[in-house]
Amino acid sequence: MALYSHFLVFYFFFLSSVLCQVTEFISIDCGSTSNYTDPRTGLQWISDNGIMNYGKSVEVKNPDGKFVQYQRRRDFSIDNKKYCYNLSTKERRRYIVRATFQYGSLENEDSFPKFELYLDATKWSTVTILEDSRVYVKEMIIRAPSSSIDVCICCATTGSPFISTVELRPLNLSMYATDFEDSFFLKLAARVNFGAPTEDALRYPDDPYDRIWDSDLIKRQNFLVGVAPGTVRINTSENIDIQTREYPPVKVMQTAVVGKEGTLSYRLNLEDFPANARAYAYFAEIEDLGANETRKFKLMMNPYMSDYSNAVVNIAENANGSYRLYEPSYMNVSLDFVLSFSFVKTRDSTQGPLLNAIEISKYLKIGSKTDDQDVAVLDVFRSMSTRSSWTNEGGDPCVPAQWEWVNCSSTTPPRITKIELSGKKLEGEIPPEINSMEELTELWLDGNFLTGSLPDISHLVNLKVVHLENNKLSGSLPKYLGSLPTLRELYIQNNSFSGQIPPALLTGKVIINYENNPGLHKDAAKKLHYKLILGTSISVLAVLLVLLLGSLIYLRNLQRKTSHQKSNGQGMHSSVLLVTLQTLLHSAYVVVFPGSSLLTSTKPSTAYSIGRGWHLVDDGVSYYISFSELEEATNNFSKKIGKGSFGTVYYGQMKDGKEVAVKIMADSSSHLTHQFVTEVALLSRIHHRNLVPLIGFCEEGHQRILVYEYMHNGTLRDHIHGSDNQKRLDWLTRLQIAEDAAKGLEYLHTGCNPSIIHRDVKTSNILLDINMRAKVSDFGLSRQAEDDLTHISSVARGTVGYLDPEYYANQQLTEKSDVYSFGVVLLELISGKKPVSTEDFGAEMNIVHWARALIRKGDVASIVDNVLIENAKIESIWRIAEVAIQCVQQRAVSRPRMQEVILAIQEASKIEKGSDGNQKIYGSGSSRGQSSRKTLLTSFLEIESPDLSNGCLVPAAR
Repeated sequence: MALYSHFLVFYFFFLSSVLCQVTEFISIDCGSTSNYTDPRTGLQWISDNGIMNYGKSVEVKNPDGKFVQYQRRRDFSIDNKKYCYNLSTKERRRYIVRATFQYGSLENEDSFPKFELYLDATKWSTVTILEDSRVYVKEMIIRAPSSSIDVCICCATTGSPFISTVELRPLNLSMYATDFEDSFFLKLAARVNFGAPTEDALRYPDDPYDRIWDSDLIKRQNFLVGVAPGTVRINTSENIDIQTREYPPVKVMQTAVVGKEGTLSYRLNLEDFPANARAYAYFAEIEDLGANETRKFKLMMNPYMSDYSNAVVNIAENANGSYRLYEPSYMNVSLDFVLSFSFVKTRDSTQGPLLNAIEISKYLKIGSKTDDQDVAVLDVFRSMSTRSSWTNEGGDPCVPAQWEWVNCSSTTPPRITKIELSGKKLEGEIPPEINSMEELTELWLDGNFLTGSLPDISHLVNLKVVHLENNKLSGSLPKYLGSLPTLRELYIQNNSFSGQIPPALLTGKVIINYENNPGLHKDAAKKLHYKLILGTSISVLAVLLVLLLGSLIYLRNLQRKTSHQKSNGQGMHSSVLLVTLQTLLHSAYVVVFPGSSLLTSTKPSTAYSIGRGWHLVDDGVSYYISFSELEEATNNFSKKIGKGSFGTVYYGQMKDGKEVAVKIMADSSSHLTHQFVTEVALLSRIHHRNLVPLIGFCEEGHQRILVYEYMHNGTLRDHIHGSDNQKRLDWLTRLQIAEDAAKGLEYLHTGCNPSIIHRDVKTSNILLDINMRAKVSDFGLSRQAEDDLTHISSVARGTVGYLDPEYYANQQLTEKSDVYSFGVVLLELISGKKPVSTEDFGAEMNIVHWARALIRKGDVASIVDNVLIENAKIESIWRIAEVAIQCVQQRAVSRPRMQEVILAIQEASKIEKGSDGNQKIYGSGSSRGQSSRKTLLTSFLEIESPDLSNGCLVPAAR
């Protein structure tokens, strides 16, 4: 009775989840003239009229009469274009994406079609039609890389490319998770229902996720041949408990084949193999065995592979009972085109082997899409014209076929090299984001209605040809145009540009046409001005050189006359000479380049200043503050507000009233000196509202001081782990802090070139300003990544409890190391517990092990901070728990990017603010609201780490 009640509870939550899933199904009947409900499945199908603006609807001759969606198809032209269906997705959610093709009988054509099928920039399949009545099904399981995907067909070899249906089916969180989904999709090769009662495929509503399970009775070329003698078909009407990762349908598990003579063997040809694959076997004991009866068997493969052929399957034992699912899987196995497999009973078994279903998917490498920044600019251009068909081109701009108005590079990822929009009725201003298209060589925007001034294009160092003629552009021509290294042609006639033409454009190096710009002119006096500057500079340099030589002669004479004082005087004279040299060179620099802006300093010279510090000043990277100014600002360093590994931090207020935090380095060791230089160099060149800004620095004598903006509300650690009477943070505030900090880290990873890895992400390095907005601080351990490297080899440094285990083990630092540390921060925000605490977790545990164990059980309430109980929505907590556990995965490749973490935090905030997920957290031990989410997350967390020493995963007994 208890088991039956448990099943009813599970079924209720499972049914609720399924009903929600169905509302998210996307079912497009390509070529249909209207929307309809499929009488066989009850699913809603929509016509692609209004979705697809190309091709034509064609009636299918001799269609499959069982399905309405194969009555018509959509045919496309035979050309070099691609034709794409855009489907909305939720980033990082897993989906089944399916395209089907039934051509019907040939009429006046010589051959059936053959063409390419793509998902985004990934080649999905070559569709080759060989039989007129067969429905060809192409299916992939993906984790959505963005908020939408494109299913595209193109590149016909024979016949016209066509398509019958496009379908999108969302999956639960745990389903079909792999360790490689950042880089690979899963392309379905086989999904077979053994013991099926008919040849009909089983799908929705029997499978709530609408997977198509082919019957093993189907007889067609290369499909399930070589059946062993003694194979019989069995079935049951008993319910099957299917609570595992992939939830195969109960109807599939109610049928099976049994090898009465001790062997089950089949041969199956796998399209596009040999390849690496993810394989599943589904077993359920659906015969009532006697007390002395056993069913034990092994999988035998050809060729023999001991890693998984040695495993003994005992279904009832592995599944903890009869009529329960046992689902061993092979994470990464290499399979040939011809798959020959057998299940053979062991000597001590009384019954032959049994098999309910199998599923095999090929790992398909995800293709590189066009650079995101380039695509963003192209989207802006498309929005500037709503009257032209060229704006409707879909899919990736470069892959598998280029849009008509762009050219692309062959690099990975592809970059846009040419934009050709002459006479395309563009209106508005040229987007300033075009400056990010660094590989652009040709820009054709002539003959439009463009207005405004020319945006900054100084970064377009590969630009050769620019056509802006016949527009309404205005403003001046920037001087940097003349210094673009590859610019050869510039056409700006018939606009309203004004001012002086940069002289460098008139040297003959660049072909320029600037007619009919009444306000634009050349300036002959400029040459005389430059001659005067050059003459003056040379004269001054000559004078300085004479002074320098005189100083050297004077010093040499002094040395001869006072040889008995040589050792004492040499250091002084050398210092004088060095300072003189610096002064002379500094003065010369200012004279030769009178328009330059140099940051000067009044600080005294030290050995360190000259050797390492002066370049920081001369590069203009930061504002120098004298020690006396800081003494005055801090009232002689009287108010201490913090202390860390770097040193003590004091409160101060500058003369202009600005509040500052003054951090004094504890000693002058080489390690801390390196931290000092690192922070000054990094923080002076990066600026983001979620990074604590460096106001200035001081270096006098042995003092090394950093001056930051004062953060009124201290550290996040203070608010989470402070005393009970301290103000505690509500859930929405925690989410806002998490989002702020994540955005700061995301900027370091993607907004800096080269990217910056923080290396010491923790709650004490997340500071809160007067408005409780978070900013990331402490860049002393940060490292820059090289453009051509995927990691930095470095001695592992960081803080215990936050340190990435993969980084600690192999000293290979990546951005995913920061992601791990931030995952620990998220667990702190949820739980209010410290990362390492013998009181909370014991000596052998930390927050990651503790939280993972509880979330695996579906018990999120037990990890929630008491302050949040009854004050936060369970779905919002779950969303953060999910992404936190993903962040602290053992392997870096399985962790999300910071951008994906930000999206998850934003989603949790929407849930908390909105009406979804109304249940609150009711405290530790409560099961309320847990059951539905347990099925979503448990299996994901139970995925075994694959043993890839031999290229495959040994199936795990459940």
